[in-house]
Amino acid sequence: MRIEIAINDQRLQATLYDSAASRDLLAQLPQTVEMRDHGGVEKTGPLRSALSMEGQPSGADPGVGDVGYYAPGRDFVLYYGDQSYYEGIVILGRLEGDAAERIAQMNGDVTISVNNIS
Repeated sequence: MRIEIAINDQRLQATLYDSAASRDLLAQLPQTVEMRDHGGVEKTGPLRSALSMEGQPSGADPGVGDVGYYAPGRDFVLYYGDQSYYEGIVILGRLEGDAAERIAQMNGDVTISVNNIS
């Protein structure tokens, strides 16, 4: 399952893992998400609806390039830096190529469009 993340004039791609949460995300697409920079390691923004937590551990330790979901805030998350283990994080998939580095160069808040391309 692949998605495209459009930020301004850049088109980034990610591969989602097969999970109930990822399938729920795909069902919500296309979607525009207002994202804020959080802690210098991630861009986060709320989705329209919560994603399923079925089959997910209680938390995760996302790495650079992970695509995630923060369940308590219904936030879609793009990790461009290293985040430590945190309760409520679900790893949805991975950014492709140099997408994490490109996101790291984007200062401040961004608006993204997420589309299914699989």
